Amino acid sequence: DIARYSKLISPKDTGNNEHREARLLERCPPGHEGKRLVDEPAIILDASGAIIAWYLPDALTDTTQKEIKEATDLLAPSLEKSVRADGNWRTNQRLFNRGSEDVGATPGCINLSPAWFQQGHENVSDPEVSASLKGPSCENILKAIARPAAIASAALRVMHPEQYWAGLRTLSNLGNIAVSKDLPQMPEALQYWASVFNTLS
Repeated sequence: DIARYSKLISPKDTGNNEHREARLLERCPPGHEGKRLVDEPAIILDASGAIIAWYLPDALTDTTQKEIKEATDLLAPSLEKSVRADGNWRTNQRLFNRGSEDVGATPGCINLSPAWFQQGHENVSDPEVSASLKGPSCENILKAIARPAAIASAALRVMHPEQYWAGLRTLSNLGNIAVSKDLPQMPEALQYWASVFNTLS
């Protein structure tokens, strides 16, 4: 029962305390004995029948994965600038490790949003386009992530329709506010924003 289990855990439960994990397993045992190999699309239900996970192997085709890689490459300059020697827990260079072969994505931590509330700035009442989308490459970045973002949105439409429709209403309201208040860059960013989520990190 995922609802019961969620009441027993806290953010302090990291999965590394063997004694604590054993107690949790004793209080919330699995619904079957042993391990099962799942090699086809499936949903995982809890004891009450609630869906707790969707397993969709090969949902992202090689073409889509290539598109994601190319979009990530467009973000490389912003990702690189985000990592600093004196950065916080999200951006400290000690917490990013580049492998010996430079084949992966550029390490970093950025937020993409057509409507971002700037933290640490006083007297800012309206959201702004996030810093990573301010600049000449904004349209190219948003076009590059459009199809993967649309795929994630379509999955949300099936898996959690209430959240999907709430996200669409939010983006519609943001568009109306951006136009009525003449907020800089936001109408253009929203025009190409293909995700039902208003932020990607």
